Amino acid sequence: MKLKTKLVLLITGLVFLVISTLSWLYLGQLLQVYINQSYTTTTEAAHQVLFATRQAIDSGLRERTFNVNDPAAVRAAVADSLRTNPGLNALINSIIDYSPTVLDVSIADSHGRALLSAPNAALNDQMLPRRENYGSLRGQTLWQTLHTIFGPPQVYNVSAGLDLSGKPFLTVRIGVRTTFLKNSFRPWLVEALWLFALGMITSLAVAAFVANLALAPIETISRRLDLLEQTQGEESGGEMAAESSGAMPARRMAGSDAVAQVSGKIERLGQRMRNVEEVFTALKENLDQVLSKLQDGMILFTRDSRAILVSSAVERFVGRHRDELLGADVREIFDRETRLGRLVRDSFEAGMSIVQEEVTTETGRQVQVSLDFIHDGQGREEHSFGALLTLHDLESMQELESELELSRRMASIGRLTAGVGHEVKNPINAIVVHLELLRNKVELKEPEQKHLDIIQSEIHRLDRVVQTLVDFSRPVELNMREHDLRQIVQQVLTLASVELEGRGVTLTSSLPEFPVTVKVDADLTTQALLNVVINGGQAMPDGGLLDVRLTEDGRWATIRVRDEGTGIPPEVLPRIFDLYYTTKKDGSGIGLAMTYRILQFQNGRVDVESDSGGTEFSLCLPLQGVSDPTARGELASESSWNEGTGA
Repeated sequence: MKLKTKLVLLITGLVFLVISTLSWLYLGQLLQVYINQSYTTTTEAAHQVLFATRQAIDSGLRERTFNVNDPAAVRAAVADSLRTNPGLNALINSIIDYSPTVLDVSIADSHGRALLSAPNAALNDQMLPRRENYGSLRGQTLWQTLHTIFGPPQVYNVSAGLDLSGKPFLTVRIGVRTTFLKNSFRPWLVEALWLFALGMITSLAVAAFVANLALAPIETISRRLDLLEQTQGEESGGEMAAESSGAMPARRMAGSDAVAQVSGKIERLGQRMRNVEEVFTALKENLDQVLSKLQDGMILFTRDSRAILVSSAVERFVGRHRDELLGADVREIFDRETRLGRLVRDSFEAGMSIVQEEVTTETGRQVQVSLDFIHDGQGREEHSFGALLTLHDLESMQELESELELSRRMASIGRLTAGVGHEVKNPINAIVVHLELLRNKVELKEPEQKHLDIIQSEIHRLDRVVQTLVDFSRPVELNMREHDLRQIVQQVLTLASVELEGRGVTLTSSLPEFPVTVKVDADLTTQALLNVVINGGQAMPDGGLLDVRLTEDGRWATIRVRDEGTGIPPEVLPRIFDLYYTTKKDGSGIGLAMTYRILQFQNGRVDVESDSGGTEFSLCLPLQGVSDPTARGELASESSWNEGTGA
């Protein structure tokens, strides 16, 4: 079925539904109005007959002599007065003759026996048939009313009663026949049906006109799609020609239906667009992965100086999220009030490249800036396609070199301690054995025994130190698996809460709502973080607040632990990760060195910042998967522990 036919049928169906509904409501309202008018008119006629009946009784009873105590005599006198009264009979006959709906008029006594009946006088002194009240039609639905009027013939009564001494004396009954109602209402019904038919015919004409008007641009669209296909065919060569030849059978099948042809063409163009979009999406994902791994900041600008490609590292240089930078003008990205922004904007305005120029920012960071303008193949500067800006952090390179140097030193210390531990362990064992033999063979007095106990105690302490050296330098077998770092942090907070409770330290934490997946050894990571958390609690002997926060930036997951202690002196800060270096009286100098070593094993790092207001350790681990980009780095759940329980 063609679309034009469908539109015509749809519009006609809607018009049919609307007209049918309106016609039904119109007929119902019209019928109720007619019944109400008929009921009102008939009721008025009943009261006129009742008034004439009262007058006929008054005048007729004065002229007649009868026994008032005999009910039969009274009834006979009343009936004779009514039947012989010319005015009453003339009124009744006129109502029957001129009312289109009235069948008969009767006056009955209190027992329902006719005193006067017209036009059938044979019903006089007979029991009148029981009829329903005409007023009951007023409360019926349209369907019930139509069934009553156009169904089997029925007669309804409109009554008016006359009381005597508070008791029913007689009743005026006017019969209304449904056949008369049907005959009176039929002209209105025919008129409504004609209007309905006229509306349907008009709707068909309007539907055809609207369908032609709506489908008129289809041919134009079809011609333009043909032109677009031809243009793409010229650009793509044989591949497009093959597709076009393959599309010919579909066109022939469509016949003269232009809508089907346009639909097929749009479908083919849509498929090509989807293929191009899939290729573009794959390329964009690959490019985003490459840019996310770059340490240098990189921004690609268009000819009008708008950023269309931004690496994640740029966020560290401009302090804004890369999503905010995409599509922004160079003047919106770089502020002329800063040294870096002034250099970049001056170079853009002058159209001059920058070759590895070093800039010291207001925060003291050393940044190497390179700006290259991209020109056409002929090298004409007036035909620039855009520019590529590269930001290189010199301090990060220096920090990386320092970390490599520290790693080499730690490796050397490990090899040295392994050799020393092996060479010292054997003499210590021999000394312990011979010391025990000496105790068993020689009976010493109290002073000599005391010196011997001191020697034995110190030898055991030396043995523990050597054993610690051996354990620290022994190769670690890692059990690397994917874990949600939030669970590891939560476990550490639970383990440390008891000890921190005794020190009067309040522990607070902030964890993301989404999983932060890393590939680590869970036990070693737990030990490394626990060392830092316990150290933070020990740095506050009088109690305080210890805050633990977990964030991620798409590449790194960072656990920040900040205390409110007195801070680490600047001269001590470079040595805190050295083995056996400690400023505590009862410290071993192993905890932070072990933490640093564990993070190195897992391709992570440990950063520390300290001032007089406290110290913050940052444990950084590489992310295993891509976290929720909309929630990246945002903290959603806040938890607080006070003395080991939720605060």
